Amino acid sequence: MYSTLEKKYKLIQKELMIGTIALGGVFLIGTLWYRLMEGWSWEDAAYMTVITLATVGYGETHPLGSRGRLFTIALILLGVINIGYIVNRFTEAVIQGYFQEGIRLRQQRRLMESLLEHYIICGFSRTGRQIAKEFWAEGVSFVVIDSEVESVQKAQTEGYMAYQGDATLDDTLLKVGIERAICIVAALPSDAENLYTVLSAKTLNPGIRAIARASTEEALQKLQRGGADAVISPYITGGKRMAAAALRPQVMDFVDGILTGADRQLYMEEFLLDPAFCPFVGQTLQKAKLRSQTGGLILAIRRIDGNLIGGPTGETVLMPGDTLICMGTAEQLRSLNQILGPIRSQKLRKPKNS
Repeated sequence: MYSTLEKKYKLIQKELMIGTIALGGVFLIGTLWYRLMEGWSWEDAAYMTVITLATVGYGETHPLGSRGRLFTIALILLGVINIGYIVNRFTEAVIQGYFQEGIRLRQQRRLMESLLEHYIICGFSRTGRQIAKEFWAEGVSFVVIDSEVESVQKAQTEGYMAYQGDATLDDTLLKVGIERAICIVAALPSDAENLYTVLSAKTLNPGIRAIARASTEEALQKLQRGGADAVISPYITGGKRMAAAALRPQVMDFVDGILTGADRQLYMEEFLLDPAFCPFVGQTLQKAKLRSQTGGLILAIRRIDGNLIGGPTGETVLMPGDTLICMGTAEQLRSLNQILGPIRSQKLRKPKNS
């Protein structure tokens, strides 16, 4: 499957190739005629064919009879039609920018082939645009997929890497490096499309983290059964956040301030502990002295079995596979990242410099 832009570029390539092959065929026919039917040498036959097709107005290389002149007339007409067709297609390609588009497509393909441990956003509607904005603020590498040319062009205008295609198809996901990605966000307008996207992504890359958008509670359950690691319903989540904003406005302002935006003073981040790299596995928080060394605050610990420890004390032991949920400034979290290994640092979003 090719995108609309790729189809246009490939079509103009095909048309120019057909025109060139046809012109070569006319040249071959003319040369063979003058060689075999008129008995000229190969050099004279080729020369006569070239000046005839070019319509330069030179005289006949050797005298021609009526049959030869009729053939030459036909050869001139064929040559004018072929050359006119090629010039027409080439001019249109230059005016429409198809050659520049072809160069851009090749550059984009090379960039996508070089992507590693990136994020994929499926759908560039209002939800997808907000996700891309947050990813851009975090400085992570990501690519946008959308089936509409206008949406793709808009994403590219905003500086995002974008690909036009159907995210539910395996071929499209392979084009954007699904096997090398670490997370896919299915933010398509249709619940069915999001389900197909999650199923395709999990089939092509079982280890990828899949986040999906759901419009209804029924779709939410189906997406979870389909393998989505997290399912977000804008309506349910929006309602909860509006209620929280009404009941606990200061708490909501604080949480929003550390979760989103590029001009934050405090950040939240998660760190996975691996005994192969982290020197503090098996120690208590008091002994590890992470807070005194970095200034970062450990808010919670998610055990490997899913159990969540909120507000861990100094006696809490750090275990293999624990995920530390931490808060601090950009510098504090960078220091914490370095002290902890870092574990899977290539997959962690390091806080940006202020």
